[in-house]
Amino acid sequence: MTAQVIVGLDGSEESVAAVGWAADEALRRQVPLGLMCVEELPAAPEIPVVQIDEAAERAAALLGENLERVRSEHPGLEVFAVQTRGRAAEELTAAANEADLTVLGSRGLGRATGFFVGSVSLGVVGAAQRPVALVRAADGRTAVPRDIVVGVDVRRPCEAVLAFAFAEAARRDLPLRFLHSWTLPPTYGYGALMDPALGVEQSEKLAGDLDGLLAPLRERYPEVEATAKAVVGSPALQMAEASREAELVIVGRRNRRVPLGPHLGHVAQAVIHHSPAPVVVVPLP
Repeated sequence: MTAQVIVGLDGSEESVAAVGWAADEALRRQVPLGLMCVEELPAAPEIPVVQIDEAAERAAALLGENLERVRSEHPGLEVFAVQTRGRAAEELTAAANEADLTVLGSRGLGRATGFFVGSVSLGVVGAAQRPVALVRAADGRTAVPRDIVVGVDVRRPCEAVLAFAFAEAARRDLPLRFLHSWTLPPTYGYGALMDPALGVEQSEKLAGDLDGLLAPLRERYPEVEATAKAVVGSPALQMAEASREAELVIVGRRNRRVPLGPHLGHVAQAVIHHSPAPVVVVPLP
């Protein structure tokens, strides 16, 4: 693995926003920034040479334009270009596996419907062995984001998410808000509606478990303010709502496969599609 940040470029407004976000992140980490553009040609037995040449020229022009912009807006940052040919998701995933962080753009469709994430972005997020960030062109919020929200499941290994979150908070000088959401068993039935206090004891226990997981990192990063909360409710809905006031959202992704390839859990899917803030997905065992 190389100490660097990689950002994918396709010429869209979202990828341009991703470049700016990635440049800031590379400066915080004090590592080089790589701008990557993949010439993804149509699947066909024979492709005219002129079409190949045109794709290469467009990719070179896009990289050159953004290299100039980044060097102008971020003097002192080491930045380089990577131009490849092949399937975008495969090429970007391979690059992501060798980088500290990979940044991709996500297309916004407004607050009500969330935002569309293309197959390339989802493919990379679902397969990469290193963290991947998804960035919107604009989030449309009027309030100033105030912290980093981190979704965790205390019942499963989540050390990679915790470590990433604390390091990122230290770099950004922002507080952390850890959130574990859980749901009451179906056997509780209408009891949960009749007695709002039902489940409070379990929430307190889970919050205590989460505090225990955070203790070593709080000692390692004494400058980082970190709060932990366990709440009853859908984890997907709770995280999507919490993202409204966040500068950054961090979630984990289990390394599991289904017959058709890598798979994203429903919580990660919900956060990716509905968070107005950039989302970093951290692979977990």
